[in-house]
Amino acid sequence: MQNNFQYSDAPIGIFDSGVGGLSVLCEIRRALPSEDLIYVADTGNAPYGDRASDFIQKRAEAVVEFLLSQQVKAIVVACNTATAVAIQNLRAQFAVMLVAIEPAVKPAVQATRSGVIAVLATRQTLASDNFSRLIERHGKGVEVLLQACPGLVEQVEKGSLDGAEAEILLTEYIAPLLQRRVDTLVLGCTHYPFLSPLIQKIVGDTVTIIDPAAAVARELSRRLQAQQLLNSKRSGGVEQFLTSGAPEQVAPIVSKLWGQRVHMEILPTAVTPVEN
Repeated sequence: MQNNFQYSDAPIGIFDSGVGGLSVLCEIRRALPSEDLIYVADTGNAPYGDRASDFIQKRAEAVVEFLLSQQVKAIVVACNTATAVAIQNLRAQFAVMLVAIEPAVKPAVQATRSGVIAVLATRQTLASDNFSRLIERHGKGVEVLLQACPGLVEQVEKGSLDGAEAEILLTEYIAPLLQRRVDTLVLGCTHYPFLSPLIQKIVGDTVTIIDPAAAVARELSRRLQAQQLLNSKRSGGVEQFLTSGAPEQVAPIVSKLWGQRVHMEILPTAVTPVEN
């Protein structure tokens, strides 16, 4: 069992398989402007969606251990696949506040008018026991369609947010759902919100798109406040960005998605295995 220093001015750690978790980081920054944030993009091992469960578990453990070495007061798992595969073991193994993202099925069930919702996600997320329990808990009374979306993560990882290839993939995945009267789409991968304008273009104005990132930021804020761990400083917080990939390749994409130029650091070698 790992222990973690818990004091209000410590940073918050956020990690994802790659750059998708920046959609969550943006909401955290908006909700908690005074907090210092450490973002880890496990780009050298992305995407997680088609990786073996054991590999994802080991990567999640390695990144959490690194963040604990940075004396973070909380860790946000900003990756639906890592949540689906690893969150239970992480919570059992590490004594740190863990806030995890998961597909927003409950809000979608509340929002649907047609009674048909769809979840866009990676294969690993949709196949996980954690996701099955989520559907069982919140999906009663509606038809829940599941759509794996291979290739979309890679589009975001290379910064292709509105190109023809991304639009072709999205149309292929979404068109059959629309034929089945889907009126609410759940973005079950943190990469997908960066494709929201393209998704909205395909589905039109009558389909609701639900991104749980803001809810994650609210939950993090609530738990920090409940434990009196909100940062006490009045000045704005700072961000630190690290990657297991090549910083010179990742930095331009992160800068584009974050909206300003960032400096990427390399994760320590011990945290960057790429063998499956």
